[in-house]
Amino acid sequence: MARVPYPEPADLDPETAAFLERLPALNIFRMMAGGEGLLRAFSRFGNHLLFRTALDPVLREIAIVRVGVLTGAGYELHQHEEISRRLDMSDELLAAVHAGPHASPLDDVQRLVVAYTDDLVANVRASDATFEPLRVQLTVQELQELTITIGFYLAVARYLATFGVDIEEPGQTSGLEVG
Repeated sequence: MARVPYPEPADLDPETAAFLERLPALNIFRMMAGGEGLLRAFSRFGNHLLFRTALDPVLREIAIVRVGVLTGAGYELHQHEEISRRLDMSDELLAAVHAGPHASPLDDVQRLVVAYTDDLVANVRASDATFEPLRVQLTVQELQELTITIGFYLAVARYLATFGVDIEEPGQTSGLEVG
């Protein structure tokens, strides 16, 4: 249950209200609208990570779901497991992401992404043991995007947990369309 009320669109700055209206009807956006300019900045950065990176979308979602698992961010898991399924990620693969880097059916690169995510969440700075194998598998750009994605979704998890953002009721929204 939300810890503060979701702002009413009529109480928002007109620019923020208009921006909110163009977004999917997600509670994270509704709550963040109360921060006025925060919503636009958050959306711009989030959209870049979801739509404009070189990082493979499946690897991105593996990292985001793993962040959700490690932080207990139910809302993040709910949204990104749906996105993962739209990317044709199987329930078995999602279960493996939940289980950790040694689970099947993770392939070698997916296993490295899960281990790297675990390391960043636990230690802030990735160890050479998790960084170097990914540096061989990904371009520098992809590795940077993966690192920023993990950090961004750690911030999202903390925001969701702190404000108690509610998962939408079934049928309330179609969610994010992400490729």
